[in-house]
Amino acid sequence: MNAAELTTFVPQMIPAPGSRMVVAGGCGGIGRALVATACRLGIDVIVMDLPQSLASSPVPAAARAIAVDATSDTSVAAAVAEAAAQWDRVDCLVNLVGFTKEQVTVENMAPAEWDEIVDGTLRSAYLIVRHAFPLLRRSAAAAIVNTSSTFGVAVPVAGYAPYAVAKAGIINLTRALATEGAPAIRANAIAPGLVDTAFLRGGTGRTEKASRINRDAVIGGTPLKRIGQPADMVGPILFLLSPAAGYITAQTVHVNGGTWS
Repeated sequence: MNAAELTTFVPQMIPAPGSRMVVAGGCGGIGRALVATACRLGIDVIVMDLPQSLASSPVPAAARAIAVDATSDTSVAAAVAEAAAQWDRVDCLVNLVGFTKEQVTVENMAPAEWDEIVDGTLRSAYLIVRHAFPLLRRSAAAAIVNTSSTFGVAVPVAGYAPYAVAKAGIINLTRALATEGAPAIRANAIAPGLVDTAFLRGGTGRTEKASRINRDAVIGGTPLKRIGQPADMVGPILFLLSPAAGYITAQTVHVNGGTWS
């Protein structure tokens, strides 16, 4: 049986070449791995990220870049309008925006810092999908992948409350989007465990923070005995965007090596 005949029995497990994908937060570690792979697969990609992130981590030549502050409604609206001027539709939307800061317990956290983390992780996701929905509705088979975290379902380390709350919110935002977008738009999420990226030091484009995560302890408590790599997230994201996942929506796939499962 040749490859063409196989597609009769096995749906395509990646988005088709020529699909149009927006990756918000595409300059981070996971974003760079995803964008590079998508470009190699012949997928058209627009990367939206902070101006400083686009400057420090330029997108591949095959991709396009649009600067955005995902916490600003006007900035997101302008970025999506710029995308709409280039494309008549969006088939795939991937939201990788989010960050945390120094470990601070709830009783010691300033309200402004709480708001900054929640807005940068949860409100940003709302703004991105709110403005992107009209372009997604123009696609014959649109799909969204948001990014939650294992912290969205368990908080085993002190000092990450606003991030954990925001990532838990991403899970239910994804369910709401699946309900509201059906049947035209599917919405799912991935929930990474610890991934070896600049995120551990505050996130690409942001002031670095000191990481107090004990890597050896994390590895010891992970059944697969290693920290995740950006490439580990690419396959699940592409699958959730693909025709093979056409009957999957409102789900959160945990990609964490078995940690906190």
